[in-house]
Amino acid sequence: MSGERIRIVRSWEWARPERPARREVLAEVPELEGTKPPLLFVPGFGHGAWAFAEHWLGHAASRGFPAYALSLRGHGGSAPAPEATLRSYTHDVVQAAASLPRQAVLVGHGAGARVVAHALARYPARAAVLVAPVFGGWGTLGAALRRNPLGTLPAVVGGRLRLSRRQLFSRELPDGEARRYAARLGRASRRAQWQLLTGRQPEPAVGRPPVLVLGSPDDRVVPAAALTRAARRYASAPLLFPGMGHDLMLDARWREPIDAILDWLEKDPAPAVR
Repeated sequence: MSGERIRIVRSWEWARPERPARREVLAEVPELEGTKPPLLFVPGFGHGAWAFAEHWLGHAASRGFPAYALSLRGHGGSAPAPEATLRSYTHDVVQAAASLPRQAVLVGHGAGARVVAHALARYPARAAVLVAPVFGGWGTLGAALRRNPLGTLPAVVGGRLRLSRRQLFSRELPDGEARRYAARLGRASRRAQWQLLTGRQPEPAVGRPPVLVLGSPDDRVVPAAALTRAARRYASAPLLFPGMGHDLMLDARWREPIDAILDWLEKDPAPAVR
């Protein structure tokens, strides 16, 4: 099935369409065109497409997968959007996926995994991967306040969420690289941050695509119990990478999770049964 122009739109969305926004999409494609599905990587809040361009895009292309990374509006090189909502971000993902030449695999990281989960209800993805997923809710806020109160409190009142280097990366990553990555972090809109806590949970995915959930039991942003809950939503168990930080795509052992994702896709996972 070709997915380049397929998307699901609810009637109320026709009445209140999202404003278009310039989107940054970075790409790495194999030298020879093959039959493997394109991957669309969606970064979490504060991150841009650059976070996947560092390692994962080129590595996926080297294994024959056309790889694309999207900066949500207000992030990276996409247009500023201080009043963006989760719906705005979902719209960005669906539009980017629908523009690809074949039915895509959606790969979301952190809060970008929550956005991907919403997009799955509107775009019939080939499969999906949720990397260190932040699905939100008050439990997420409580865990964040316990682990990083000074960085989390401003976000509760509309300020910027500030994650420390030790939350994002393992001690294996050299300090210079960790500082460089942390310096590139931006911020999500205040509305989207609030909706991550209070908004409705994602609707069921169109076509029940297979979904892989992976993360680290040592993640200082997403507790191991939250990984398990996210995987249960899709009738699976999380794939774990001990010793890694929240930003698996930038950490010292970044090859391990992306190779696991590509190995899983090469086995052509069957649609989920739920």
